[in-house]
Amino acid sequence: MPEPQCARPRTIAVKATAVAATAAPERRPGSSEGGAPTGRPRGLWSDAWHDLRRNPVFVVSALVIVFLVVISLWPSLIASRNPLSCDLARAQEGSRPGHPFGFNGQGCDVYTRTVHGARTSVVVGVLASLGVAVTGSVLGALAGFFGGAWDAVLSRITDVFFAIPVVLGGLVLLSLVAGTTVWPVIGFMVLLGWPQISRIARGSVITVEQNDYVQAARALGASHTRILLRHILPNAVAPVIVVATIALGTFIALEATLSYLGVGLRPPAVSWGIDISDASPYIRNSPHMLLWPAGALAVTVLAFIMLGDAVRDALDPKLR
Repeated sequence: MPEPQCARPRTIAVKATAVAATAAPERRPGSSEGGAPTGRPRGLWSDAWHDLRRNPVFVVSALVIVFLVVISLWPSLIASRNPLSCDLARAQEGSRPGHPFGFNGQGCDVYTRTVHGARTSVVVGVLASLGVAVTGSVLGALAGFFGGAWDAVLSRITDVFFAIPVVLGGLVLLSLVAGTTVWPVIGFMVLLGWPQISRIARGSVITVEQNDYVQAARALGASHTRILLRHILPNAVAPVIVVATIALGTFIALEATLSYLGVGLRPPAVSWGIDISDASPYIRNSPHMLLWPAGALAVTVLAFIMLGDAVRDALDPKLR
C-alpha cells in the first residue's frame, strides 16, 4: 500500500529536528544561547587568578602571609608590651599567665619578641625580593633583547657572582658594616641575589622575542623601547614573579642565619635570628626560648615557599 502523502513532511521534520539537536553546540558558562561568549575572554593573569582561588595551598599560605603582614604593621594588636622591656629576675622562666611563651635569658617576654620579630622578617623579605626582581629583570631583559657585547659582559659578571658563597659573602661584607638596621642586610641580598633573576629574565626575553607578534611589531617599525615594554616584558615577567616569590622565603631564612651568626641585625634590634642565637646555649634547660622564634621562622618561610609553588603552578601552562 503506498505511503500517505501527509506522512512524508512529518518524517522530514522529525529528522531535521534530530540533526539540529545533534549539531547544536553545548552551552558553557559565560556563553549565550547562540554559543557566543557573554563576557570578555580570560587572559594569562585572570586565568591564573581563577586557578589560584581554587587552590587550597594558595589559600592557606595567603592567609598566613596576610596575618604576618598585619602583625608586622600593627604588632600592638596582639602584643602590647615593649619587646625591649626585660626583668632579669624572670630569666628563663616558663609559661605563666599573661606570658604564654615564657621568658628568655635576659628576662624578656618571648611572646612579645616573637610577634615584633615578624616585622623584621617581612620587611627584609619583601624589600630584598623587590630589589632583586627589579635589578635582575632590567639587566637580564637588556641582555636578552640586545645581545652582543652587552650579553657577553653580563654573562661573565653573573658567573663571578654565582661563584661567591652567599653565607661566606655575608660574613665578609656585613662584618664591615656596624648597625642595627635592615638596610645593610637588604643591600647585601640584592647584591648577591640579582644574578639568578637576571638569568631567568634573559632566557624568558629571548624566548618571547621569537614570537610572531614581536617580529611583526619590529617589521612595522616599532621602536626598541615600545617592543620591549609593550610586547616582550608583559609576556616574559611570569617566571620572574614565580622565582622572586619563592626567593622571598629564602631571604627571610638568610636574614635569620646572618643574625644568628652575628653579622646581620644586632641588638637592640628585634629579630628571630637574634633570639635563636641567644637561646642556643639554653636549649636543654629552657627549650621554649628556642622553640617559639624558630617555629615562627619555619612557618613564615614555608608559607612563602608554598605561595611561590602555587603561583608557579598557576602561571605555567605545562602544569595545568
